[in-house]
Amino acid sequence: MLRVARRLVGPASLAVGLAAAPVAFAQVGSTAAESAAPLVSAVRVEGNQRVEPETVASYMTIRAGDRFDPSKVDESLKALYATGLFGDVQIRAEGNDLVVTVAENPIINRVVLEGNSKLSEDQLTKELQVKPRAIFTRSKVQSDVQRMLELYRRAGRFAATIEPKIVQLPQNRVDLVFEIKEGPNTGVERISFIGNKAFSDGDLREEIATRESRWYRFFSSEDNYDPDRMTYDRELLRKFYLINGYADFRVLSSVADLTPERDAFFITFTVDEGPIYKFGPIDIESRIRDLVPDELRASLLPVEGETYNAELIEKTIDKLTDAAGNLGYAFVDIRPVLKRDRETQTVSITFQINEAPRVYVERINITGNVRTLDEVIRREFRLSEGDAFNTAKKERSRQRLQALGFFDKVDVTQVQGSSPDRTVMNVDVQEKSTGELQIGAGFSSSEGVVGEVSVRERNLLGRGQDIRISASVSQKRTQFDFGFTEPYFLGRNVAAGIDLFNINRDYQDEAQYDLERSGFALRAGFSLSEYLRMTTRYTLRLDNITNVGQYASTSVKEAGDRGETLTSMVGYVLSYDRRDRPQRPTDGYYLFLGQDFAGLGGDVTYIRTTAGANFYYPITDSVVASLSGEGGYIHGLGQDIYLNDRFDVGGQNFRGFEDAGIGPRDANTTDSLGGNIYAIGTAEVSFPVGLPEEYGIRASVFTDFGTLFEVDATSATSVLDDSSLRLSAGFGISWDSPFGPIRVDFAQALLKESYDKTQVFRFSFGTKF
Repeated sequence: MLRVARRLVGPASLAVGLAAAPVAFAQVGSTAAESAAPLVSAVRVEGNQRVEPETVASYMTIRAGDRFDPSKVDESLKALYATGLFGDVQIRAEGNDLVVTVAENPIINRVVLEGNSKLSEDQLTKELQVKPRAIFTRSKVQSDVQRMLELYRRAGRFAATIEPKIVQLPQNRVDLVFEIKEGPNTGVERISFIGNKAFSDGDLREEIATRESRWYRFFSSEDNYDPDRMTYDRELLRKFYLINGYADFRVLSSVADLTPERDAFFITFTVDEGPIYKFGPIDIESRIRDLVPDELRASLLPVEGETYNAELIEKTIDKLTDAAGNLGYAFVDIRPVLKRDRETQTVSITFQINEAPRVYVERINITGNVRTLDEVIRREFRLSEGDAFNTAKKERSRQRLQALGFFDKVDVTQVQGSSPDRTVMNVDVQEKSTGELQIGAGFSSSEGVVGEVSVRERNLLGRGQDIRISASVSQKRTQFDFGFTEPYFLGRNVAAGIDLFNINRDYQDEAQYDLERSGFALRAGFSLSEYLRMTTRYTLRLDNITNVGQYASTSVKEAGDRGETLTSMVGYVLSYDRRDRPQRPTDGYYLFLGQDFAGLGGDVTYIRTTAGANFYYPITDSVVASLSGEGGYIHGLGQDIYLNDRFDVGGQNFRGFEDAGIGPRDANTTDSLGGNIYAIGTAEVSFPVGLPEEYGIRASVFTDFGTLFEVDATSATSVLDDSSLRLSAGFGISWDSPFGPIRVDFAQALLKESYDKTQVFRFSFGTKF
């Protein structure tokens, strides 16, 4: 590979050119001398290959017919060089002719990157100004080298070097090659603090984003030096001290020193903590008649005498803004006026609420939805064009859009409309995959490997319709399901749907029989209030117990002798939902109550009642605690409850136990008989595992507890039926992998009866499209 250096000529060439000019060329300095200078008879261009002589002459400021003027010659020389077309330019006089000799810059045939592996070719070429078939200039190449080096620095590789080389080709063409040595990651060997007294170095390291390099941070880039992250660290330190009362805190300097080996940095923050302050008097001044200060004092979070906390001031502004927004003031101006008393070390605050007109919604703009129809988004809005603006309704609209599960991001903002009392609401959404291909697997000592496949589209054709087809196959079970939901049936806020199902279940190990079940269900759900919803349903189901074992329980044999049973029932579910979002909620609660009445024809008559509650509490921004529980009771009306209608507990709803792993059993055959009453609950804490959030890996610790008991009169000789509490505990890991969600649970039964059946391990896997 041949490296060629071009001689780039600037003003020095002018001196060379002028030295060969006639004496009259240098006789300047007076008006008389200038008027005596000869005229340029012609401009000749030499050395050009691609560029036409007329084009060269057009860039010059001196032309044929002009008098010889060294200043214009100098300007022409600079103008030609500035075009980037030429690597060398000389101008000289021959008699009365002006001769321009140029050496054209070569044309780039191709641009080649060699040695890059940590940064892709696409990442690097986006920064290049030089392109194939463009004119080669050394200034652009040098600029491109600096751009690529900056990319490597941002990736934590400060030892990276890039050497540009050219390979000469025929017809004044070149190949441009960037030889890249990426070097190792430039980590952070040590982070130190100077001037901190209230908090240790270890405390402050936990508050910043940059981390010291450790072997176990191979998944993270937080221990790579990044100057932008250091700027962010300064702000994090400032925020931390302001939250803890240090109103005068300053970061005096932040210095990053590169080691001589260029493989690590020593970072030092110098801080001035200042004294700790407390809150002084807190007051509200309002210039809006509808906002009475005394009625807003409940929104004040700072308390006089407590340690100063800047975060409480920001949250108070948000609460006051919401209070104003609920009264229709979308652009209220709330300014905290702080008075710092350094003698008493107190900060008094007056929240000034300035005048603002009541605002109405002029227009709602929706952007970002490529697939989802505007209508699907607009019908979730609690505000319409022409309504008085309301902050609570705006936030509720955002929550409802997020709850659809169609979007990764939902931003609802407002800007001033055509007049001060009009606002334009901008809804910006970022769609996500709503198609799901779920593949599940599990293992139990009785059922062996279980495989589950389901295909679901939650936003069919962008209309918000939900369609699902699933199949579950194992050594003991075959199940097919189909479901379809129209969320706005006939243009009304009624979610109507149908479910079809066919189940063949091998209960030979549990109770020595097989169950065949098929049927359909019709349902319709509608809102009773903003958070209260009711769903009604009708189910028609045909059950048949077959292949009863020779030594099965008497109760099971009676069910087999009964043959096919038809169930026709109606029911409802009342739900009250105050969760922040339905998928992976972090705050709020969910309550439900459901009842079914069987007896509209068919062979069975009973009332079944279920109820439950789920509570979620954010311990920190990333750690969430949850407590959930549910229970149910089924009561026969003039007849016993059949085996196939009783509740089963275990497996997915009670980790640590097999499917139908707890509850009443025949004492002689250990056949599972199900139960008429059940109660189960879960306490769980979910948290990240220390890896960056973008990896989507979380862990949880949990305990499941519950019971299942009571069976109707049976011909079985004796029944093992104990209502004692069962308890399990364990941990799980979930990963939103590129292939789909993966979850692994390990649970150990801690309290159980001798006849219960346990299961330690559960695994599930899925993908989305």
